[in-house]
Amino acid sequence: MILGRRRRSAEPDLPTLDQARPAGEFVASVLSHLRDVVDVGWNLLEVDAEAHRLIRKAGATSCYIDYHPVFGASPFGYVICTSVNEGVLHGRPHDRVLADGDLLSLDFAVEVEGWVADSCLSIAVGAPRPADLQLIRDTEQVMWAGIDQVRAGNTVGDIGHAVMHEAQGLGYSINDRFGGHGVGRTMHEAPFVPNHGAPGSGARLVAGQLITVEPFLIPTTSELMVDERDGWTQLSVDGARGAHAEHTLQVTDGDPIVLTARTDDPSPRSSLT
Repeated sequence: MILGRRRRSAEPDLPTLDQARPAGEFVASVLSHLRDVVDVGWNLLEVDAEAHRLIRKAGATSCYIDYHPVFGASPFGYVICTSVNEGVLHGRPHDRVLADGDLLSLDFAVEVEGWVADSCLSIAVGAPRPADLQLIRDTEQVMWAGIDQVRAGNTVGDIGHAVMHEAQGLGYSINDRFGGHGVGRTMHEAPFVPNHGAPGSGARLVAGQLITVEPFLIPTTSELMVDERDGWTQLSVDGARGAHAEHTLQVTDGDPIVLTARTDDPSPRSSLT
């Protein structure tokens, strides 16, 4: 799940790779499964129920059900974000049947054995619109540009600048309210990882730290508004569709370890495990 700026906190609790990996692998497996099975005719409540079934089967713990940040009208109440078309972020599952050509983003975070992983992907449901497929590719490209800056000694501003530069080069504007974040024992920890910024600015990364890189793109605007029907879903202000991508990463002195890498991820960077 994406979020806004966070308060500075104490030094992060740093897991070993063996401690962090189970949550990442589980999150990746659930998103891969949902990408394979969700299709025209699925109800968003069925998507949530399937994710919940897999959580229970694995003995994992959802990070979403009781989550109630300042930007949510109530506790979230479900285990996965299902954002459809102009519902770009924080989509709260409801009684809606997916139609041919819908653009669906799935954002999912759980705790396994004491550590959290968080990831998002966007998929075209049924017969895809070419513009949606391009939007998904662009969003993932922007995410990987940010991931390329994740290494010990770099700053969150280095990540944000890379995300911003890549997005603007593709013709998109950037919303500066939401971005990635630290993860660890809980879903949202310091530092805030912006989707914009200046090189060398902000918190400096340390080896072992867990963070997410999490851009979202809308072709015609960067502005969002809350859907008053649920108090959660962030809608594009002009009704344009949006796509969203996120991975959880462990910082190293070199390339980051992509804890939520999916075996069916089309990116060549999926080999960074």
